[in-house]
Amino acid sequence: MKLMKHTKQLGWEITRYDGKVLSTENVEVVEEFPLTVVLNGKEFATIICSPIHLYELIVGFLASEGVIRKYDEIISVNIDEDQGFAYVEMDRPLIIDDHSKRFIGSCCGKSRQFYFKRDVRTAKTIRSNLTVSVEKSVKLMQLMQKESEQFLRTGGVHNAALCTAEEMLFIRTDIGRHNALDKINGHVLKNKISLTDKLIVFSGRVSSEVLLKISKIGIGILISKSAPTTLALELANDLGITVVGFARGDRLNIYTHGERIV
Repeated sequence: MKLMKHTKQLGWEITRYDGKVLSTENVEVVEEFPLTVVLNGKEFATIICSPIHLYELIVGFLASEGVIRKYDEIISVNIDEDQGFAYVEMDRPLIIDDHSKRFIGSCCGKSRQFYFKRDVRTAKTIRSNLTVSVEKSVKLMQLMQKESEQFLRTGGVHNAALCTAEEMLFIRTDIGRHNALDKINGHVLKNKISLTDKLIVFSGRVSSEVLLKISKIGIGILISKSAPTTLALELANDLGITVVGFARGDRLNIYTHGERIV
């Protein structure tokens, strides 16, 4: 991988009111960065993201989009942060279908609504025997929040962490909650990490898009600080995924496949 770094001043002068007086100070603001992915010389997509762990983001994004099935299909990735481009060479010609076409499909004998044709190919039914205690679920969420230095400094990013039922393994951060999950997936694919005993702790809302990414990664338990949507829960029921929401303080809500929360 070739990476050309860019630097940007992230400080911003603000006027703060603390309930009594006004004061002027410099604060750190999260960076919003457009990265255009070029596959085999053809522009494929532009991702609005945080410019950290970009290599993992690209790998996870391509897997989520169904472009790759395994890491070895990528020959090279050259990232030019100054220009905002990532040049990816693959081991075969790229065939781009109609990624914007809405598609209603069924899978595994159950009726499911998928917004994109690629989701029918890549969404997986999860058959995980992993369990985690309520107490550990709460502690893992607290640990992720505590360890997210950029969130503590700026309050402007989402976090996702790959964990076992006992400990947090690593955390990824981005302005986009879906990007944080792609970074997790990219790291997993690159390092060939087994997901049999893994779960994901997550700071963002659990939308249908998020739930499908969890399915494509191959995770059976998702613990979120925020709320799920109805479509996400319908998909979770279908795909065998445990969704825990509103994991805050010492409380949480179990929405689907609660047999994994003990």
